[in-house]
Amino acid sequence: MSVWIKNPLAILAENAGNGIVVNKLGTIGELVPSGSKPKSNVSVVFDASEHVVLPGLINTHHHFYQTLTRAHPDAINKELFPWLQSLYPIWARLDPEALSLAVRLALTELLMSGCTTASDHHYLYPDGLDNAMDIEVEEAANVGGRITVTRGSMNLSVKDGGLPPDSVVQDEDEILADCERVINKFHNRGDGSFTQVALAPCSPFSVTTSLMRACADLAEKHNCRLHTHLGETHDEDEFCVATFGCRPVDYLESVGWLNERTWLAHGVHFNDEEIARLGHHCVGVCHCPTSNMVLASGKCRTKELEAAGSPVGLGVDGSASNDSSNLMEGVRHALMINRLSYGADAVTHFDAFRWATEGSAKCLGRKDIGKIAVGMQADLALYKLDELRFSGAGDPLAALVLCGAHTADRVMVGGNWRVKEGLPTNIDVDKLRYEHGQIARKFL
Repeated sequence: MSVWIKNPLAILAENAGNGIVVNKLGTIGELVPSGSKPKSNVSVVFDASEHVVLPGLINTHHHFYQTLTRAHPDAINKELFPWLQSLYPIWARLDPEALSLAVRLALTELLMSGCTTASDHHYLYPDGLDNAMDIEVEEAANVGGRITVTRGSMNLSVKDGGLPPDSVVQDEDEILADCERVINKFHNRGDGSFTQVALAPCSPFSVTTSLMRACADLAEKHNCRLHTHLGETHDEDEFCVATFGCRPVDYLESVGWLNERTWLAHGVHFNDEEIARLGHHCVGVCHCPTSNMVLASGKCRTKELEAAGSPVGLGVDGSASNDSSNLMEGVRHALMINRLSYGADAVTHFDAFRWATEGSAKCLGRKDIGKIAVGMQADLALYKLDELRFSGAGDPLAALVLCGAHTADRVMVGGNWRVKEGLPTNIDVDKLRYEHGQIARKFL
């Protein structure tokens, strides 16, 4: 049915003061200016007078499986490399049942925060987890959000001079064969797609140059995107210089990744010359403010990257370094840490919203989501300002960020309500909390 979302308290769109019309195709059919009524016939009117309406938020970097090891006692209060070394042996216990629950919980938590599209970077393949991508796609369909599964990989273990243990890596032939399988089975390039695939060797310190080049070739062959961690810590810089004889961006160029197919997670430690090169080649960067603060990795140079031409998106990152899957919380953290970098008048709530919507959509190579405009997918997040934290707030859009919104009251994906009155329509939250909590005990 067509739906008129009428008279919003505020909306992040131009010329839509009296709302928007979502058509039967699940796209935005009309923007309704203040004082006007829809020109088209509508089947249902939804009174949004108590709601602030945003485009559905888009998460461009996560590790769903890590919801099983939040605030793990072996890993808290550590920087990235020792943090990883503590957790890799624990994550090696991951099995299909645990992954299913981890993915379900992460997607549900994201959806409840107003996130309608998520990209997950899964690179961990202990024995018995060959179908990890299939599990993620199935869980995303059940929850009802859009997903980009990034078929991650690691083939450089401790014995080869890398960081991960032998038990969680695969060989290159095995990785590439499954990359082709996953692309052929799940990658839908069309507008409105609910499932897309990217190729995502984990990081310079866990994969070989051969695998990086092979993934670049596969991505060009199948018209899909590329993703990896880069520029996250100074330890990574030192590893690249010692191992490859160059800094991370030079390494990226040497393996054929310096192009518009690529988006990077973190991008903290790029110098001016590297930012200019990344921007020239339209390489996207996912800003992960919460994770970067938890692990004390540093501050992403968002303004310089955007000015150079790089799309900047937003990600919550893994729940073991965040330790939540709440993208609206990530929007607030992005505003705060970037004001610390650039000044209170240089970064606004609109910048933070842009990173979490339009910028993230660009990182994923999508033109059909990330904005409230005619013809775009009807992916929407609606928030109420009825909690104590919002009392006295004058600007509704700014209040979502400055007063710390956490939960959307309503979420629509492709024209269908997936959250109503703060709860997902397809998931029993209490049951999920219990089952996930039970299986997470195995990782202590």
